[in-house]
Amino acid sequence: MSEENRHIAHLDLDTFFVSVERLFNSKLKEKPVVIGGMSDRGVVAGCSYEARQFGVHSAMPMKMARQLCPQAFYIRGDMEQYTNFSRTVTDIIAERAPAYEKASIDEHYLDLTGMDRFFGCLQWTHELRQYIIKETGLPISFGLSVNKTVSKIATGEAKPDGEIEVKARDVKPFLNPLSIRKIPMVGPRTFHLLRSMGIVKIETLSHIPPEMIQKVLGKNGIDIWKKANGIDTTPVIRYSEQKSISTERTFDQDTIDVKYLNELIVRMAEKLAFELRQQQKLTACITVKIRYSNFDTHTIQKRIAYTSFDHVLINTAKELFKRLYTRRMLVRLVGIRLSHLVTGVQQLNLFEDTPEQINLYLTMDRIRNRFGAHSLGRAAGMK
Repeated sequence: MSEENRHIAHLDLDTFFVSVERLFNSKLKEKPVVIGGMSDRGVVAGCSYEARQFGVHSAMPMKMARQLCPQAFYIRGDMEQYTNFSRTVTDIIAERAPAYEKASIDEHYLDLTGMDRFFGCLQWTHELRQYIIKETGLPISFGLSVNKTVSKIATGEAKPDGEIEVKARDVKPFLNPLSIRKIPMVGPRTFHLLRSMGIVKIETLSHIPPEMIQKVLGKNGIDIWKKANGIDTTPVIRYSEQKSISTERTFDQDTIDVKYLNELIVRMAEKLAFELRQQQKLTACITVKIRYSNFDTHTIQKRIAYTSFDHVLINTAKELFKRLYTRRMLVRLVGIRLSHLVTGVQQLNLFEDTPEQINLYLTMDRIRNRFGAHSLGRAAGMK
């Protein structure tokens, strides 16, 4: 199918963390709000548009945010609360959309191709947006266009709390005057590099030979050039709550050694947490499985706030194993599965004040990347 015939919507909850907090505290409305770790050593996890006017932005050290905007309301985030609202929005979309992809905790892509013959995609998406606002009280914006890239950029232009449709014939006129920093994949380093070449607008970038861009930016250069030209064939990957990563161990000899089983659970959870961070994913559900020597198989699962933290997953896995292993029979197999995955680079100090723990995680991951996934682990998982 040609791109002109595709209809892709991108929905993004506006300043998601702040909007959730405002539902529970009306004093925060239309005021500068900053969410993150409360100590000076923490970082900003999210901020309101009012705070952004003072130069505050995500990932900024909290100390700097306080200097730029001392009058703001400073709040430690509640990831469990945000996860619950994220699930509510996803459930609403899942009930109505023919195909959708949950791209992150606050973003969804919808493939509405073919629906234009029956409903009119713009009207349908508008009604969906209004329903989400009515049911959750959260502001949400959308862009509707021929592919993911243009619809995501359109959402950025529609914010706050707006909607934009960019038809196929209007893609180039829409993109051309915008800054290159609007292109997904163009981070601060790429922006400054292109800016140093005199490239400011998307139109300029779109006219440069792709071979030249590839020489400057490497393998991502062609993708960025295509996005500047409004080209993106990436499909909407149907989201499934069953999308998961897992690991399990079948023993050579059935065992009843509870200490060893607990050590193995720790090791498995740690391994899966590392895989999550490598894939830049977060999980919201953990399942533990036991198969006894008579082949009876039992599982137990728990919904959790989106995370990729070792300590959260390990503690939850150990808790579930303790609840599940009650028969004191010989065990043949144990396993762990992490599901309800979404894309999201969780800043390990999102709402925390302990940079030492964050630095430890990052250092451990660097060692594993260099020497192998099994080169480092917790003593509690070793035997």
